[in-house]
Amino acid sequence: MNMNISGKVVVITGASSGIGEATARRLSAEGACVVLGARRLDRLKALARDIVASGGRVEVVQTDVTNRLDVEALVEKAVTVFGRVDVLINNAGIMPNSRLDQLRVEDWERAIDVNLKGTLYGIAAVLPVMKSQKSGHIINISSLSGHRVRPTSAVYSATKFGVRAISEGLRMEMTPYNIRSTLISPGPVDTDLPSSVTDQAVAEQVRKIHEMAIPADTLAEAIAFAISQPESVDINEILLRPTAME
Repeated sequence: MNMNISGKVVVITGASSGIGEATARRLSAEGACVVLGARRLDRLKALARDIVASGGRVEVVQTDVTNRLDVEALVEKAVTVFGRVDVLINNAGIMPNSRLDQLRVEDWERAIDVNLKGTLYGIAAVLPVMKSQKSGHIINISSLSGHRVRPTSAVYSATKFGVRAISEGLRMEMTPYNIRSTLISPGPVDTDLPSSVTDQAVAEQVRKIHEMAIPADTLAEAIAFAISQPESVDINEILLRPTAME
């Protein structure tokens, strides 16, 4: 068990599947208390039962990250039950890629609401707690698409570039409060993210790319690595992709 993780209170959004679920399981196994948020409450409860059966401590809150009050309630649950928040993992995300000239404006708005505003809502909810503690760690999940733009990814990439900018600003501004900031940018990961692609032709392209996807457990390992560092060390950015990827 990693003593730099054991006992920490970790809030995770998008925790009902994929990276969020894998991270919840991994950090709980390392002794963390996990507070999990997602829209699919049935899946959260099933995950919580597994964690409890393995001896872990867990709370769940049905959370839509596009609703600021939901995100605030998630953080409040952590403070009420465990007294603090040591780590926030902003993981919830969607990827409704399409060409701009298809004018899927509602998809653009959803991507901005979930990926960008959802991240900001998480930060807004947790910063007062962490500033009061004079400690904390905010981990934002970006994407390889936050480092480059490809056809059909313009809006998704814009949200993930935005998350990068927010993470760097957060790092600089929160240094006096001993609050760490980590950005994790994965390439294709074996999750249900491709299912959020609404254009069928693009969805097929994405599914082919994801044939080389790395396991969600690999991302959980990277997140655990960042959290486990001594308080004097801030892992600011991790970019990882499948070895087979160009």
